[in-house]
Amino acid sequence: MAPALRGVGALLRVAPCWLSPRGARVSSQAGDVPCGAGVRVRFAPSPTGFLHLGGLRTALYNYIFARKHQGSFILRLEDTDQSRVVAGAAEGIEDMLDWAGIPPDESPHKGGPVGPYQQSHRLELYKKASEVLLENGAAYRCFCTPQRLELLKKDALRNRQTPRYDNRCRHLSSERVAEKLTQGSDYVVRFRLKEGMEPFHDLVYGWSKHEVATVEGDPVILKGDGFPTYHLANVVDDHHMGISHVLRGTEWLTSTSKHLLIYRAFGWDPPRFGHLPLLLNKDGSKLSKRQGDIFLEHFVQDGCLPQALLDIITNCGSGFAGNQMGRTLEELILEFDVGRITTHSALLDLDKLPEYNRIHLVQQIGDERLRRKLVMELQMQVEQVYGDRLVDREVLEKNYVERVLLLRKGHINRLKNLVAPEYSYLWVRPSVSREQLQTISAEVDEIGKLVIGLMEGQTAALTTEGLNEDLRGLQEQMRGTKYGSMMKLLRLALSGQQHGPSIAEMMVSLGPREVCERIKKALSN
Repeated sequence: MAPALRGVGALLRVAPCWLSPRGARVSSQAGDVPCGAGVRVRFAPSPTGFLHLGGLRTALYNYIFARKHQGSFILRLEDTDQSRVVAGAAEGIEDMLDWAGIPPDESPHKGGPVGPYQQSHRLELYKKASEVLLENGAAYRCFCTPQRLELLKKDALRNRQTPRYDNRCRHLSSERVAEKLTQGSDYVVRFRLKEGMEPFHDLVYGWSKHEVATVEGDPVILKGDGFPTYHLANVVDDHHMGISHVLRGTEWLTSTSKHLLIYRAFGWDPPRFGHLPLLLNKDGSKLSKRQGDIFLEHFVQDGCLPQALLDIITNCGSGFAGNQMGRTLEELILEFDVGRITTHSALLDLDKLPEYNRIHLVQQIGDERLRRKLVMELQMQVEQVYGDRLVDREVLEKNYVERVLLLRKGHINRLKNLVAPEYSYLWVRPSVSREQLQTISAEVDEIGKLVIGLMEGQTAALTTEGLNEDLRGLQEQMRGTKYGSMMKLLRLALSGQQHGPSIAEMMVSLGPREVCERIKKALSN
């Protein structure tokens, strides 16, 4: 159960026990981890659509940071803009984190000690927080109408200036405010920006300072519908959830000074901030949701391994001892150091993803435990693709499927490759006639008999090396058929295709009995 919401006075006075007093911090490669406190980080997306690669990268860095320092990784959904919330997106985000292998320790689904973990369920907390700021003069009620604000915006644009609120209502007297409230006038709550902001040290960008009061109007922190804006909600939530480090996108770097002013107004110690450089396309353009192929659901449907996706989005960036393909999540955690993150944007080349996927598929096929999962997944894919075309259900047996995986290790970059048409011979018998084989060699019967004899005489397990030698020996017994023609004939008889793996590998995959059955069937058609 979530703890009861604190009262107004407590909001101002109490800081979480896991945040140390100002100055009581020790240096470490984590970037000043609070002394004696647990690391707590959060990933806080808006459920306005599917999780995309940029969001995955932010979540991953937070997850790695937490695991590196035996901390907690929290998923918090920032759904205060209800007009943009997409049905099912909240569940989809958590599902995709689970698929990627970086599940949160606390979340809307799992719960936790500082829930709720969805901002639309925490409105009373934000209301009380805004009351604290109103009481201490750090915030004020703004009664400006949408029409007036729109006129301000148009006037600024007409004069080629950046639109900003003119802070008109911050000068209203208490009597005027009381009169407006008595009249039932609509209002929002704005935070009173102050000049003289102290610089702060960002874990990635170093010392930074933005005099927001000189370039911005006072920001809205509580809207008329009772929902907070990002600026208030993220500060209040990070405080009450005990967030020790905030790792988020660099687009929030200029807003951090504003957030630090809000922390100061509450009398709270802020977390440490680190802003991650942008993740861009390989040509330097921004990742766009309109691309379609940047959403995780796309990669799931395309048969991408989550390990490959985590590998490529970290390889194109920084924060690790070195960049090399094939790193596991455990290796990423071991190599990570927030101090190694540079300010350079990460250029993502998705054309390399198939090779990343191939390397991780090789690793998983070579691991007996992971291979068992791949076998079960491939069995399901074969059933789905070929279904009632499976004349011989033995092709779904574990030993057969595992043999196929081991033989094709390194040659495929996705598991679904093995259910594509070029590999259909592994699951269904081809339809090949004697006439088709005779166009390749007139010695079709002799070749068939020799190969059947070879298969029936096998007493040891088949190997590609041994079969290659045996097939060479059989060809030497032919009077007018060259080795290449003999291989072409056998390929057609066994697979119904003109290209594919070596004949020896096909035979090992299919096994002696199936090889004989297919040759006999072709000779009798």
